[in-house]
Amino acid sequence: MYITIPTPRRSAILAATLLAAALAAPASAGPGPLVDDFALLDERGRFHQLGDLAGARAVVLFVQGNGCPIARGAIPALNAVRAELEPRGVVFLALNASPQDERAAIAAEAAEFGLGIPVLRDEAQLVASGLGVTRTAEAFVIDPAARRLLYRGPVDDRLHYEAQRPARAHYLRDVLRAHLAGEPVDYVARPAPGCLLLFEGGGNGARPASYARDVAPVLERRCAGCHRSGGVAPFAMSSYEMVRGWSPMMRESIRTARMPPWHADPQVGRFANDSSLPPAEARTLVHWIEAGAPRGDGPDPLAEAAAATAPEWLLGKPDLVLEAPEQTVPASGVVDYRYETVDVPLEQGAWLRAVDIRPTNLRVTHHATAYVVYPEGEARPEVEGPGFARGLFAGYVPGREPEPFPEDTGFLLPRGARIRFQLHYTPTGKQEVDTPRIGLYLAPRAPRHALAIGAAANLDFEIPPGAADHEDVAERTLGSDIVVYRLIPHMHFRGRRMAIEAHYPDGRSEPLVNVPNYRFNWQREYVLAEPKRLPKGTRIVARAGFDNSARNPANPDPTVAVRFGEQSFDEMLIGYFLYREAGPD
Repeated sequence: MYITIPTPRRSAILAATLLAAALAAPASAGPGPLVDDFALLDERGRFHQLGDLAGARAVVLFVQGNGCPIARGAIPALNAVRAELEPRGVVFLALNASPQDERAAIAAEAAEFGLGIPVLRDEAQLVASGLGVTRTAEAFVIDPAARRLLYRGPVDDRLHYEAQRPARAHYLRDVLRAHLAGEPVDYVARPAPGCLLLFEGGGNGARPASYARDVAPVLERRCAGCHRSGGVAPFAMSSYEMVRGWSPMMRESIRTARMPPWHADPQVGRFANDSSLPPAEARTLVHWIEAGAPRGDGPDPLAEAAAATAPEWLLGKPDLVLEAPEQTVPASGVVDYRYETVDVPLEQGAWLRAVDIRPTNLRVTHHATAYVVYPEGEARPEVEGPGFARGLFAGYVPGREPEPFPEDTGFLLPRGARIRFQLHYTPTGKQEVDTPRIGLYLAPRAPRHALAIGAAANLDFEIPPGAADHEDVAERTLGSDIVVYRLIPHMHFRGRRMAIEAHYPDGRSEPLVNVPNYRFNWQREYVLAEPKRLPKGTRIVARAGFDNSARNPANPDPTVAVRFGEQSFDEMLIGYFLYREAGPD
């Protein structure tokens, strides 16, 4: 046997030939693998979920990475395919899982190189690791109805490392044309040149996390407040065995951003009650579940926590507890808002330092709010916004923990006032009962500042039938200097997103909160980490997006136009804010 020792020139030619042959050869055929649902924000802070695209003919997911010459070089060919096939129902998206790329830099790179599609930011790298991504510039073709891969590989055969040539094979275009023509498409996975990605924590190949040391503390911190005995969640995280049994559902809920129920854009504002799951913790949980949810050594912190008795009132025993009449909730159907008014047995007016609305049945309580009903002739506080915001001073939604009012502030209950409950219930499959209660915490003396809830509200809008992305706005121009503590976006079943902005008298503007993944079932409020002073003349603008199409699973009827109304099957566009008059510092 003779062995030829190649010269450097021959080595380069041999290497290039072998690489070209490897890139040209498909690795597999037959039915493609299933693709798990996922949800991510793009570089503009818009929410995208694969499951929402079931009506598309196909979905193309292109792996982008800032600075990668092969990813940049593939964009013109990708754009040519998009120009031809996007009008025929193909959705084009990009995916960025590079840990070094910031969202603003991704937006700048996409604009510079003409990548005119949303770039989904996979900060936790769960989508990339789930798809087995290792390099940029790879394109995935997904049949969204079957949730299966049709193809993965390069856009065409033009680009190689430090070399390019005229394209002879148009892989992406040909697969899409065949699929759109109704031809059977066997799954093909072709090796694609691109820039290698660094996976934080070692990716799926890393040593599984420890349940006792790594996993249970995250669940205690982020999840157990709702996932407890008698809580609003469908199961209690009371032991390792319970968590392991629910782990596949937990993985899906994390990947699709259903859990934990925090819906604000992490790039806009800082909030004291932020309950989001940081990317590193999301990776820990999902990779542990994908490794089989091993028990490992050590105690079970969740079992120890479950054995402790939770206090009835999280802020301590109230000074006064008022109960509304018992409510019976049917097993099924739509339950209209209910209203109950109760007397306040105080001979004198009182200032409140905190309030806690506490249902007795968390499973059925969608939300509850409380309003002050002022006695006849009593002067009412001035509020920034429409009349229906007047008197609103407390609310309960699942996942929201009560907090004392900001220091040296409070709500006034005048003598003779009453409290009116607004109650919204969701059936659970069997008849249930609830007794709404409100705990009042009285201040020992009058605070310096009276709190009020204002609103930027639009009461005169119409969402056309079938509109998948109807946009509208609400505005409120401030008549005085105020200090804002909390922001509460509010819509109903068709609400998909809302951003609340401050537009200052000097022409500047600032986003205060962006909620790209609005969920009516949660009604979150966002407590500013630092109170925000807004000068007189500031316009508070709430920008909302509504989905009145059939693809919205919560939509009661996509065939009708929708207008403002109190019931859930109507709509609202309100940006509430908790504030006080600024006055002299």
